[in-house]
Amino acid sequence: MTFYEEIGGAETISAIVSTFYAGVAEDELLRPMYPEEDLGPAEERFFLFLCQYWGGPTTYSEQRGHPRLRMRHAPFPVTHEAKDHWLKHFRDGLDAVDLTPEQDAEFWSYVVRAADFMVNA
Repeated sequence: MTFYEEIGGAETISAIVSTFYAGVAEDELLRPMYPEEDLGPAEERFFLFLCQYWGGPTTYSEQRGHPRLRMRHAPFPVTHEAKDHWLKHFRDGLDAVDLTPEQDAEFWSYVVRAADFMVNA
């Protein structure tokens, strides 16, 4: 069983991402980093990426190719402060779903490493 299946699949990841983007929409530091007027496309891309990363469908790569996360985020100044805001909203997303402590720790560990990797300013 993949981690994706273990945590409840698309339904769980969708809830995490939806909560995350609700926070981003109201965040004065992060919102300008999302140039699209509607956050829906960014939310969908993030949802597909997380599904694929955790062992779900490979739709993200089929539609967008390799994730190339640093390259895709390079146009935006990702500071330590922005990373902290991002992590706060992701923490809210994880807190909105019913993961076991072990599942939460595994997901959170990945998210913290990924956020640290994205800092470019």
